[in-house]
Amino acid sequence: MPAVKDPAQSDLDHPFELLESTGHNQNTMCTGEVLIGTRLRLLRREKDLSIRALAEKCGLSVNTLSLIENNRTSPSVKTLGLLAGGLGVPLVTFFEEEKPEHGLVHQQHGQRPLIRFASGTIEKLGEGLPPLGAEPIVVTLDVDQKNTREISHTGREFIYCLEGKVNCLVAGQSFVLFPGDSILFDARAPHRWVNSHTVATRLLVLFCPMEARDQPAERHLGH
Repeated sequence: MPAVKDPAQSDLDHPFELLESTGHNQNTMCTGEVLIGTRLRLLRREKDLSIRALAEKCGLSVNTLSLIENNRTSPSVKTLGLLAGGLGVPLVTFFEEEKPEHGLVHQQHGQRPLIRFASGTIEKLGEGLPPLGAEPIVVTLDVDQKNTREISHTGREFIYCLEGKVNCLVAGQSFVLFPGDSILFDARAPHRWVNSHTVATRLLVLFCPMEARDQPAERHLGH
């Protein structure tokens, strides 16, 4: 009589296929899934590759790659292999979490990487530490950015105007911030930032608490 294979053992042979087949969504993701998306984004940026460039190297669609980076879908082993090949790293790299030796980030002026998006740039003040519930950033909104996206996400959002002038639209209400002004609100309310003026605007923004899968900074600037 042929041996009967244990179904549970079969699942263990293909853990990533199991994640896809069980219909996990963004609300039920485990920590490991979030780390894969976060690690992929960091590795891509270290290689100075755009999402489109990496997608072309791996033979994947831009939409698929974006979903993986934003932890909206779980990559299969085959997909991870393609990504590892495109990045030139071992497969195991996706499961390694970089931990600073002292859990401290010291950034000098002009040394932070500048990330450009559709409506401006972001400087991540906590780059180098894994997101632990909060993300501080400096945002520069380009001149005449009237069509920024309205979004909502978990936690609260704090905005402090450093330079220029910005309109913060929160749940249909408009709040104009000048240098020195600030606003704190429940980020579950639909909101967006608008710079309809003739000079660039610089903001200090803090998302807290922040869930990595939300990617609020990138979504605000139309990534």
